[in-house]
Amino acid sequence: MRVVIARCSVDYKGRLSAHLPPAVRLIMVKADGCVAIHSDGGAYKPLNWMNAPNRLVTDEAAWTVTNPKGEMLVINIEEVISDSAWDMGVDPGLQKDGVEAHLQELLAANTDHLSPGLRLVRREYPTDIGPVDLLCRTADGQCVAVEVKRRGEIDGVEQLTRYLEFLNRDPMLRPVSGMFVAQQIKPQAKVLARDRGIDVREVDYDLLRGIESNELRLF
Repeated sequence: MRVVIARCSVDYKGRLSAHLPPAVRLIMVKADGCVAIHSDGGAYKPLNWMNAPNRLVTDEAAWTVTNPKGEMLVINIEEVISDSAWDMGVDPGLQKDGVEAHLQELLAANTDHLSPGLRLVRREYPTDIGPVDLLCRTADGQCVAVEVKRRGEIDGVEQLTRYLEFLNRDPMLRPVSGMFVAQQIKPQAKVLARDRGIDVREVDYDLLRGIESNELRLF
């Protein structure tokens, strides 16, 4: 990872245009090519960013990041305060809590619960940016990448979107569609997922474990 602290301005051109006036900011370039610009505040979310795959060209005055979609991010460097690079090695990934890990295991054994005819290809299918929880195929052979969460939020949709970008580069897999699965999915996450063509499924953990609901039923 390359970490640069610099006084810079930033211009984005793509689906819309955006401008950040000159200020001291943190610029991160990750091993997968992702470029992110942060301020000293605002929690984890960058002010602007460009996900991989992309092309980064740098010189003393400006960094230009472009991607296959025709989007462009230009970072105009006025002063470099710090510039360092670190080899962080391979990240082992986020360790899921007990419920989330068990939910993934149950769904792997019961893929029909997600969609009739869906069959498991592999759990923890590897990509360059981490493993997809479940890689499945539909009855007609189309690949489906399934991301499983205990609680579905926007971050999970973003994570699945990045996996889909990498999986769809493989001619043996593409086209790969996405399915976002959780016990509960926030409304904003549902809207984002559907906007990106990702299917959403809310599942009952107790039902998957074979535990009857305490709610009264007529039948």
